[in-house]
Amino acid sequence: MPTMNNFAFSQKIYSYLLAAYRWYLLTPQRSLDEAYQAALQIKSIEDEHFNGRKIDADSSSYSSSMMDYFESDLKKQLKIARMRLTEFRASRWFSNESNQKAARKTGIEYPSAEIILEKLRFIDEVISKYTVPDIETNFAIVNQPKIVKVDEVATPKSPTPLAPQLPNKNLETKQKPRRKADTTGVLPRSILGTISRLQVELDPNSEQDVVKSFRQAQRRTIISIRFILLLIIVPLLAHQLSKALIVGPLITHFRPAETENVFLNFEMEEEALSELQRFEERIRFENLIGITPPLNPEAIEEKLKEKAAEIAAEFRGESANAIKNVFADIFSVIAFVWLLLVSKQSIAVLKDFFDNLVYGLSDSAKAFIIILFTDVFVGFHSPHGWEVILEGVSRHWGLPANRDFIFLFIATFPVILDTIFKYWIFRYLNRISPSAVATYRNMNE
Repeated sequence: MPTMNNFAFSQKIYSYLLAAYRWYLLTPQRSLDEAYQAALQIKSIEDEHFNGRKIDADSSSYSSSMMDYFESDLKKQLKIARMRLTEFRASRWFSNESNQKAARKTGIEYPSAEIILEKLRFIDEVISKYTVPDIETNFAIVNQPKIVKVDEVATPKSPTPLAPQLPNKNLETKQKPRRKADTTGVLPRSILGTISRLQVELDPNSEQDVVKSFRQAQRRTIISIRFILLLIIVPLLAHQLSKALIVGPLITHFRPAETENVFLNFEMEEEALSELQRFEERIRFENLIGITPPLNPEAIEEKLKEKAAEIAAEFRGESANAIKNVFADIFSVIAFVWLLLVSKQSIAVLKDFFDNLVYGLSDSAKAFIIILFTDVFVGFHSPHGWEVILEGVSRHWGLPANRDFIFLFIATFPVILDTIFKYWIFRYLNRISPSAVATYRNMNE
């Protein structure tokens, strides 16, 4: 019996070792395929958004936020391609004839040399556009600029496709001396700025640049407004359609109108009883002062039964509507998240639009918006607003308004929000627009 267990254990260890060895033998092919896929991703971005040309940050077709998005994808895919090419070369260097024979015995078929060379050629063709030659120079730091010829810089003896050789041209690179601080020029900066503005106005191509800039801003505004409307309309449509076509019929089928459970919580029950009590008191009052004909107790009881049935139907419908709202809101949130996931470019354009809109405001306007926001959400009177919002949400979902939870939320959430807002002012706004922060402090005092 122990011999059988040892044999089974040995077989299990052998299967693990064989799987690991197969993984090792497939390393060159796997690395090349991953590098090839990364190059295909870069090529697809070029073909789809840049008409097959290089992904260039100076492109005027997209905003700066969209170019940041494209460049982040480019850097990610270039990193994958270069790492996998390095892994491919290292694994090919360690492979030998015995490894290839072992691979054939284990059922591994390597691709042909033509396929490998074709993939390498495609990878080099794609990533060579984004390869900057590494020029290692030793500049002596002197007071006067020093001229260094590129021809004199030593290049690698065996350049790889990722590091192409420098073209043999007589280019000269000058190192400008660094200045620790901006020195005062001969002319005031205002005069120099005026001269620069006159040069732009006298430039014959300045009109085309202004028109192009205006068209880009117009396109960014249209895309942003359309996306904001979609963020509002799509969740509302999803809520109403799902409530009318999916959730409503299901709730009506599983919870018919004749169900005994009229109220979802005790607050609905108290409201219904209070309404019935007021109706009874009004009938008796009108009967006593002679506004209505005299009624006997049986007639008053009959009117109370009719009113009770009416109130029960009303609150039964309200309870069913609250249950429908819960599931319809889930569909609405799903539609909102789906819209965000499929609209990454629109989000980047919207971010650029808000950046230009907010940072284009004057300092007093920024301070006014900040004070308005803080007073509404974290100010002295904000607890009443939060209480109304939480009670409305509870009623929308048919939940009882828990006073303890509401008071705890009001005591903690506005404080946290105020802390986050003050940190944002201290960390970011103070660095971007210190004059707006100073205006805000003066207006808030």
